[in-house]
Amino acid sequence: MAGNVFRYGAWRDGPDPLAPPYDVRAAVDEMGERVLGGDSLRDALRDLIRQGPRGERGLDSLRERARRLRREAMRRGNLDGAVTRARQMLDQALATERDALAVRDDDDARFNEAMLDSLPRSVSQAVSELSEYDWTSQEARDIYQQILDGLRREVVEQRFAGMKQALQQGDFAEMSEMLGELNDLLGKHARGEDTTDAFRQFMERHGQFFPDNPRDVDELIDSLARQAAAAERLLRSLSPQQREELQQLMAQALGPLQGQFAELTDNLRALRPNLEWGRGERMRGPADLGYGDAASALGEIADLDELIDQLGQEHPGATLDDVDVEAVERQLGRGAADDLRRLRELERELRRQGWVQRDADGLTLSPKALRRLGQSALSAIFKDIAGKRGEHDMRDAGAAGDLIGSSRHWEFGDDQPLDVVRTIGNAVRRRAASVPAGPLPVRLAPEDFEIAETERRASAAVALCVDLSYSMFADGRWGPMKQTALALSHLVATKYPQDALQIIGFGRYAQALSQGELTAVEPTAEKGTNLQHALKLAARHLRRHPGAEPVVLVVTDGEPTSHLEEDGESIFWWPPLPETIQATVREVDLLTRYGATLNLFMLGEDPGLQRFVSAIAKRNGGRVFSPDAAELGRYVIDDYVRARRGR
Repeated sequence: MAGNVFRYGAWRDGPDPLAPPYDVRAAVDEMGERVLGGDSLRDALRDLIRQGPRGERGLDSLRERARRLRREAMRRGNLDGAVTRARQMLDQALATERDALAVRDDDDARFNEAMLDSLPRSVSQAVSELSEYDWTSQEARDIYQQILDGLRREVVEQRFAGMKQALQQGDFAEMSEMLGELNDLLGKHARGEDTTDAFRQFMERHGQFFPDNPRDVDELIDSLARQAAAAERLLRSLSPQQREELQQLMAQALGPLQGQFAELTDNLRALRPNLEWGRGERMRGPADLGYGDAASALGEIADLDELIDQLGQEHPGATLDDVDVEAVERQLGRGAADDLRRLRELERELRRQGWVQRDADGLTLSPKALRRLGQSALSAIFKDIAGKRGEHDMRDAGAAGDLIGSSRHWEFGDDQPLDVVRTIGNAVRRRAASVPAGPLPVRLAPEDFEIAETERRASAAVALCVDLSYSMFADGRWGPMKQTALALSHLVATKYPQDALQIIGFGRYAQALSQGELTAVEPTAEKGTNLQHALKLAARHLRRHPGAEPVVLVVTDGEPTSHLEEDGESIFWWPPLPETIQATVREVDLLTRYGATLNLFMLGEDPGLQRFVSAIAKRNGGRVFSPDAAELGRYVIDDYVRARRGR
């Protein structure tokens, strides 16, 4: 409308509503490759997050950066710099005082010199004894005073970033009042009392000491506890002699505030016992760090240690939500925080978009993901499969099949799909011929109906028997086997839906497997290759579809070493027992009499396996293939398309 002014800009109110969905298909493919290779889905998802999707950084990269920063922090300097600096300043003050005494020729000067000569070697004790000393040199007095003033300033600023101005003004009364009220507040919180009003009142009076502006008591405690724990770690990192020296110097510097600081430390330790209060570090470097710098370095190291632990995701039930994004940005930078957010979004979208789901057994790939993996496997194995469509078809009108473009008038009993366009066209033309003037409602009559003619395909009952023995995994055939089975399953579901496919896995025992079960199955060290049991289940599947072309495909890398006894127990022995071979051959003969084609795909060059499969193929009239593992899928799918045409 005229007079209205519209402004357009970037969307700022939450996620962009027009943004495309987060694309996780590449991540699903990558995770699927790991699962097909023998990893569990939980391990595959964990490794995807740790190593990062292709072209992006994962948790391991972020963790290594945190470790590198920790190593650099450990080389920042020596932690005893506060004591060393106090010694240097004391020596400077004493030298200046001795110079001033040397020009005097009186007994008081000689007495003071003797007093200085008799000072203890301990810095803290010497500073204590000089507290009542009447300095001759004002410069020496100022240097001495700076020892305690500087240490007091570093201690207080390390614990309370906002106290610098109060220290400059020498307002110890305000500082003492704040510490007293703070300890009272923490005591109430520790007793479980409601501290909402008390915290608000405390911040109104003393908020200038806390520039980070905590929102509640817990945030206040978290901030103070980290600083207090860093100060405690500094003391634990020093030698016993250095620790005693520093503690005595701090007591002299803080004076009446020392007791309140000690009480505050005890309160914070009780409220946050999970922090590293007692662990020391052995830092080394070219510089002597003062108290504030040393405590800050140890605090940074502690934060990096916590971040490294979070990024490790090694504790039970760990998720990316356990990782503090703000800590990552603070320690590793904005780019690292963005990487973490992308990993979080990836993990969240895998669940939200339905690629993974939880069931009674834990995390599993969803049917949607299995279809994706089957499609990917089929594309990789047999890219031109679409061109082979229809080569086996029988020409006949039927309800199950592909449309061929022609139609005919409907007759009573026809169950073919209705050709809607031609049916409506017949009704319109019939109505227009009988009533030429004006549009009238169109009514369908029986003679209007036309049905679409289709090609009905010959159906097949297919049993794909895949070897799940440990040798398949050990020799690198586990992934190609799974990919082949998934590709064949996807081909049947999408191109030959009238076929009945059953995947049968066999190790010590055999079992029918769904797509999800096959994908999730992991290698075990249990010994046994029970082909007899697999063929028994295959025959049962074929008999359930008597009108279909029977096809049995066997993928194995070893001769049979197990068979079922009459009681259902599996007997294993290597080299194979004659009973095992005879039981397997009986199942082959039953399939042969039923008319089933039995084609075997032999992986490896075991002489015993070669003799066995050759004899079985000759007995059944089937064929033997010896593909490389990488070509297994192409061989199996091509043979399936050929075999299902019938012999």
